[in-house]
Amino acid sequence: MPELRKDPVIGRWVIVATERAKRPGAYIHTHEKSRGGFCPFCMGQEHHTPPEVLAYREVGSSHDGPGWWIRVVPNKFPALQIEGPLKRTGDGMYDRMNGVGAHEVLIETPDHNLSLGDLAPRQLQEVLWAFRDRVLELKKDARFRYVMVFKNHGHEAGATLEHPHSQIIALPVVPKRVQEEIEGSRRYWEYKERCVYCDIIHQEEKDQARIVAENSSFLAICPFASRFPFETWIVPRDHGLYFHEIQKNGVVELADIFHKLLPAMKETLDDPPYNFMIHTAPFENVGIPFYHWHIEVIPKLTRVAGFEWGTGFYINPTPPEDAAAYLSGRRADVQEIKVSQIP
Repeated sequence: MPELRKDPVIGRWVIVATERAKRPGAYIHTHEKSRGGFCPFCMGQEHHTPPEVLAYREVGSSHDGPGWWIRVVPNKFPALQIEGPLKRTGDGMYDRMNGVGAHEVLIETPDHNLSLGDLAPRQLQEVLWAFRDRVLELKKDARFRYVMVFKNHGHEAGATLEHPHSQIIALPVVPKRVQEEIEGSRRYWEYKERCVYCDIIHQEEKDQARIVAENSSFLAICPFASRFPFETWIVPRDHGLYFHEIQKNGVVELADIFHKLLPAMKETLDDPPYNFMIHTAPFENVGIPFYHWHIEVIPKLTRVAGFEWGTGFYINPTPPEDAAAYLSGRRADVQEIKVSQIP
């Protein structure tokens, strides 16, 4: 029988369709073939991007030239522009402001044919350090209240270029989803005087049913009220508000979790398109005791349709317990299912 499950953070309900549970083979998709040709993110093509704002490169190599292994550049087609004042105005009941912000692209590797899940732990650490460095730099701009770090992997997930890259957008407002998480965390704290994410960690360690990977600093889980099949959260064990306050051991351990999770998704789900987002507290929320930064990784396996848009509910055809079992290797029938369902 289907189940209604309630997300403990923001109170959103999810329908888990347990009676028609879909296993990994049910999500086989057609990979878009490489279009080949010119790529502005490849080594030697640096003059085709805006000037770099950060690069990890070989000693002696030239700015905006070859010799880098991480490179961050402004997006050539930005959603927001960094120049100008906010200029907030009202038009009757409607509010508006200038589209001021920052929109940057982090090129994760010079190798066009790799993906984030293919990178060695050391290179993953470098990507995480670059995220942190850019957030800290953008935080200095008083116009910005929030910085979103995210990745679109695959055409179906919104990637317009194949070369592995992530994006960083600084915003003059706090996103509604982040506000909902903060308010949900606040309500839980006021009721129980505990952090909801810390309690989730304790519950998942007790249940042992939805854990995908873990180490001394992080827990990767398929959340109890997963909106999407194989949705995974990475939650730091130590309570903290901000991703950008991560230290050396945290970077090493987070890279280790990514090195376990992303290859598992690639193998189990045949290299699915996915999005990941770093959820961190807005800069203005210094000192609040109830929020807990985390990362969400969401494979793009189903489509949001009329029911979801109309109700705010999501229908997940794969129970998170099953998803975690596949991703962690506790179930070994993935390859058999894939083969049997290929036409």
